[in-house]
Amino acid sequence: MSAGVPFTRPWVRRALACLLVLVFLAPVFGWASGAVGYAEPLENAAHATGAADAASTVLPGLLPDYTVAGLDGPLGTLAAGGIGTLLTLGVALGAGRLLER
Repeated sequence: MSAGVPFTRPWVRRALACLLVLVFLAPVFGWASGAVGYAEPLENAAHATGAADAASTVLPGLLPDYTVAGLDGPLGTLAAGGIGTLLTLGVALGAGRLLER
């Protein structure tokens, strides 16, 4: 097994390029969901049952509402997408290295 991440393999470069494209498209999808009035189904159910009124945030999450504090709109969504992708990729690579041993 290799000691490092095989960035020289063509499929790895293509996969990273696809991730980069998706991160840059995240603000477009965020804008489009607002333009068509999309709402999360779980939030719709909470409003319909009245549970949303009694809700309280216990753990706000690392990137609440897919944004970064201080960055509004598309820039916040882009930053959240990049941070989330890097965190997920880091955890996956770390788990892969542990499993390699």
